[in-house]
Order: sequence, then structure tokens, then C-alpha cells
Amino acid sequence: FFVQRSAGCGNCCRSDMADPRYKKLAEVLTGYSTVLKKGDTVLFDITDTPEAFAVELVRAARRRGAIPLVETRSGRVGREMLMNTSEQHAKTVRDIELNRMKKCDAYVAVRGSHNATENSDIPSNNLSMYSRTLRPVLNYRVNKTRWVVIRWPNGAMAQGAGMSTEAFEDFFFQVCTMDYAKMAKAQKPLIRRMAKADKVRITSPGTDLSFSIKGLGAVGCAGDRNIPDGEVFSCPVKKSVNGVLQYNTPTLYAGTRFENVRLEFENGKIVDATASDTKRLNEIFDTDPGARYIGEFSLGFNPYIKEPMCDILFDEKIAGSLHFTPGQAYEECDNGNRSAVHWDMVLIQRPEYGGGEVWFDDELIRKNGQFVPKDLKPLNPSRLK
Repeated sequence: FFVQRSAGCGNCCRSDMADPRYKKLAEVLTGYSTVLKKGDTVLFDITDTPEAFAVELVRAARRRGAIPLVETRSGRVGREMLMNTSEQHAKTVRDIELNRMKKCDAYVAVRGSHNATENSDIPSNNLSMYSRTLRPVLNYRVNKTRWVVIRWPNGAMAQGAGMSTEAFEDFFFQVCTMDYAKMAKAQKPLIRRMAKADKVRITSPGTDLSFSIKGLGAVGCAGDRNIPDGEVFSCPVKKSVNGVLQYNTPTLYAGTRFENVRLEFENGKIVDATASDTKRLNEIFDTDPGARYIGEFSLGFNPYIKEPMCDILFDEKIAGSLHFTPGQAYEECDNGNRSAVHWDMVLIQRPEYGGGEVWFDDELIRKNGQFVPKDLKPLNPSRLK
């Protein structure tokens, strides 16, 4: 199955002109991340990304004896499809996409974006309906395939990071091809501690939040789901969350940028939500009942990612950060919450961002972004690089 890349992508790379780093990254994605083997069917879902990299992915898959499928998309065409979508359209897309996904053993998404706010003017009700309708595709992919998602570096991302295009590309390939096996080993003690924990308390300027993660387990992520990676996640008991959380990084959802997001919780539910665009924020939380409950709690520790760039695949891995996620829970750490929304929002607790503490069962786990217990210190940036 192949869909021709639309014109106007802005990338005129030929396969024989590929950056040599493309091959190395393709090997990471098809080898370490998704562990392709002979006979596997893998879907490469590619948006606004050079053809040369798609070629390297296909070649890497075939070297392992896998069967590659390629879908190439355009962010601008995608916006047009959503502007006047209908339930009939969304259901047709769902049925086609789900049928294809059920034929796949693995999934690799490479998501470029020439304009991070491309979808900002799509009506909220269209986005909500489309997300709800397509949710079975996402659920199947997350729970039934070996998958990994990665961004693609471009000028728009470099601008968001406050870097030159060349400097950002160097940073991107460094962080995406780091020693994830070392990270996987270092995070094992945190996985054990989080899996055994009951009470969690988070404090920082404007934040005092308490909840339970008892019995919900913990999952470490070290390059096998996202690239870049670097987090261990669990999930709050659905109605255990109480207090206030003030996020201190910008966040992007469905093309709209939000800043100064503040959430107040009572018995698990978001009862008050404010931000730079409070109206739009609450429209998203009103997508369905589950959007006002939390589906994930995670600690981030990638040593190379220090500053927010309004791209969640990077921001949620920031060293000394955590994310607390309204919406759908993952099946691996499932509190029963169901929603079309899964919105990772980030709080950085390093000193330059105001500091903060994370406690498990009255034991200080992390202070000002640095892990405190001896067995967790290998996750601190100076040790993990």
C-alpha cells in the first residue's frame, strides 16, 4: 500500500542525497524501537518529511525481512479534510484506517510540521467529533502493535526551540540516536519504586497536588515508544486527585497554543481550568466526561532536553520535568478513564523554573529536578549522558 506524497512539501531530496544520519536513525526505529523481524508488516506513517528518509525506512525494514507499507501525508491537506468533516467522513476514515492497522505488527510515525498551528482554526466541535470517532484506531495501534512516534526536524521546530536550523538538526539527531539501552537500565529502579508506591505529592510554585497510584503499575520508556524518549509513567487512581497544578511550560493542542494552564482538582475531576485561552481550554475538557479526569502521571529525565519548545514529544521528556495528563489512560497502567483526549502538559521543577519536589509515600524522590535516592541518581543528567 502506497500513497503518493503530495506536491508542495518543500523537500526535494533524492534517495542518493540522503543525510548519512538518516540511515542511523532508520536503524534505531526499525531495530531497537520496533524490533522488526522477518515477516512483520510495518506501517510507516509519514507527514511533511523528506522522501529520502522514507526511502531509508523502507530499506531498513526490508533488510530485516519485514513488509513495509507507506502512508505519506501533508499537514495542510489534513487541515482541509478536518475543516468540513462530518460523522460519515470520520467513520469512513476510521473503518479504512482500522482495517489497515489490524494487518500491521508494527507502526512508525514520522511527524513533520511546517506550521505547528496549522489546525488552530478548525472548529472545536469538528476536532472533538473526529477524535472520538477515530479513537478505536489509536487504541488498537497503542495496545496491539509495536509502535514508535518521532517528530521530523525543520525550520518551524528550530524556531520553536529558539535555535538555528542547523543547530537544531544537530541536536535532534544527537538526542534521537543516544544510548537508549543505557537509559533503559538506569530507569529500572524508578519503575520498581513507582510500581510499589501509593501516595504521591507534588509541590512547586502554585502547585500542591496529592493523589494515589496504588496498584496501577509503572512503565519505563527508553526509545521503544517515542524517539526522543526518557520517562517512567503510571496513572492516578481516578478519583484520588486533589489540589492545584500550575504548569509552567506552553502547550499546544489541536493547533492552539496555551500558556499558564492552571487546573484545580476535586476527587479526581478538573473543577476549574484557566489559561491564556480559558474558553478554548474548557471546550477541549468538555469533549467528553473523561477529558476532565487524569490518564497519566510521568517523570521525565532525558539529559539532552532542557528547555520547552512546544512540541510534546520533546517537552514531556525534559530533564527534571513531570507531565500530568487529562484524558485517556493507557492500557498498561489503566485507571479506567476513557476519553478522545490525551493531553500531556508539562511542569519543569529545576531551580531556574522555580524548583519543586516529588514525594512517594512520604519519601523525597526528586528535588529541584534531581533524583535524591541513591538508586535513582543514575537518572540525573550528569550520569545519564
